[in-house]
Amino acid sequence: MTDDRQQHADPRPTASRRRVLATAALAPVLTGAIGAVSPARAATAGPGAEPVRTPVPPVMTELADWADVGAALGAPGGMKRFMYHTPLLRRDLHVVSRGIMIAPALALGTHVSFVRYADGSSLLMGDAVVTERELQPFSDALYEHGIGQTAIHKHLLAQRPDVWWCHLHAHSTDPVAVARGLRAALDRTATPFPKAHAAFAVPLAVRFDLDTAAIDAALGVKGTADSGVYQSTFVRREAITDGHLLLPPGLGSTTSFNFQPLGRGRAAVNGDFAVIADEVQDVLTGLRRGGADLVELHHHNLADQPRLFFVHYWAVGDAVTLARRLRPVVDATNVAPMKGTGA
Repeated sequence: MTDDRQQHADPRPTASRRRVLATAALAPVLTGAIGAVSPARAATAGPGAEPVRTPVPPVMTELADWADVGAALGAPGGMKRFMYHTPLLRRDLHVVSRGIMIAPALALGTHVSFVRYADGSSLLMGDAVVTERELQPFSDALYEHGIGQTAIHKHLLAQRPDVWWCHLHAHSTDPVAVARGLRAALDRTATPFPKAHAAFAVPLAVRFDLDTAAIDAALGVKGTADSGVYQSTFVRREAITDGHLLLPPGLGSTTSFNFQPLGRGRAAVNGDFAVIADEVQDVLTGLRRGGADLVELHHHNLADQPRLFFVHYWAVGDAVTLARRLRPVVDATNVAPMKGTGA
């Protein structure tokens, strides 16, 4: 999934000077190794080959820029750097996996993000949690409104009731229409919507029955509390593109650890690793050596470069011990702590 965490561009000519300066300052970070075409790469194009375009970068926006999108979706959202992000936890579901009642924040969160680009277009990416009974009507509504799906898969093993995770994708110059279509699809599920006037607030600190400082030290990233679950997040170091669009760091390319306390320092740990092809086997074997069960190996996107695979896993045990055992798997991949969550 899917947390990650960034934003877009205002196509109007009234964009503030502050926004322009912010985008310019971020340009070196965003372009990374995927800027203009290198001479070596251009030389291999050959006669008649389609020219390689410089990826379109995302642009910083403000919450007010997304008021119409939020109204169309009917749920409060908030800004996470380049991203207008709206979380919708499936608090209505009572899901059990391997005998454990799953907290909504562990693996039952629908998350949708809008990013605006320098060409005035907007990108929707998200991850929706639906029951098996909801899956087909939900999918039909997405297609009726021009929203695609890039993955349909599982995050949990042996869960009851059966739940599916659907990755969403839409690129449009009319994000309000996309938001309306997304709401129409979600209305074919029992997804609960927060009251429209509810503020998008950072969750208050929760006292966990976990040694969170030791978890942070073991994984090398400062975690955060979210609705009773402790989360640790890493982001791919490479610049990632989706077709001709440059994705903000972390959008659709994160490695996550979600710890649900079970008492006496134990936790259920669920999450995924974002990896390139050369890292897949090391991650699969490393997870098994670290005491984790494998759930899924698949893509989240259809046109990403470099091509990313996602490995979903599940583990239960002493939280600090699991964090220590799984740290080598993190070190086998080209990731860094997500900015704002650790040094």
